[in-house]
Amino acid sequence: MNKELRKAVIAGNWKMNKTPDETKALIEAIKPLVAKADCDVVVCVPYIDLFAALEATKGSNIKVGAENCHWAEKGAFTGEVSAEMLKAIGVPYVIIGHSERRTYFGDTDETVAKRTRAAIDAGLTVILCVGEYLEQRQLGITMEVVRTQVKIALKDIKKEELDNIIIAYEPVWAIGTGLTATAEQANEVNKAIRELICELYGQDAADKMVVQYGGSMNAGNAAELLAQPDVDGGLIGGASLKAPDFAAIVEAASK
Repeated sequence: MNKELRKAVIAGNWKMNKTPDETKALIEAIKPLVAKADCDVVVCVPYIDLFAALEATKGSNIKVGAENCHWAEKGAFTGEVSAEMLKAIGVPYVIIGHSERRTYFGDTDETVAKRTRAAIDAGLTVILCVGEYLEQRQLGITMEVVRTQVKIALKDIKKEELDNIIIAYEPVWAIGTGLTATAEQANEVNKAIRELICELYGQDAADKMVVQYGGSMNAGNAAELLAQPDVDGGLIGGASLKAPDFAAIVEAASK
């Protein structure tokens, strides 16, 4: 992290876990542990838990995010939730383009771009996920894949709108597998993302861009990953469901 240029963001991605009552209990456990955090703290929860999370985080330094949103404001899209709906209930963050959405639910680079545009139009802050599959890394095309994903996702985003974009590099082969990119591998790709932002928007935009690492960041490896100059926080999966582990990552990002 380079704290002189940007503030770290630690965001939990709860995925399809926790009922509303369990959400309240977990947030109550997390709140005192992160109250003095010197980084931004976000919990991204299932739709059914958003009201409970918003209520439980009132008066705290924890912000709430959703795990996805649709690109349309309304319409015949059974089962979907729009960015405007999230805004209406007071949700400030949303994850877009997570690899599980791309792998299991048909999200493409193009639909990720449309969802990103809709979320920005609604005034949300987007956590934009990009990352390569194992075979793509083995073929040596990681940078090509990630640069393409970022370029397409941001194709309709103006420079002044980048303040509401966080990019999360998540190598797909390291999500939920227990495998983790080395600190050097994570920083290499994060640095390449920042260099692309510089190409597209200028050095000042690149310096301000928060680029997280996701993919099995946990209490044990967070400090090493967050010590890298281009790793500005994390999008945390399994470890975000355990208050002490999540708090340890937040503490690492606060140093």
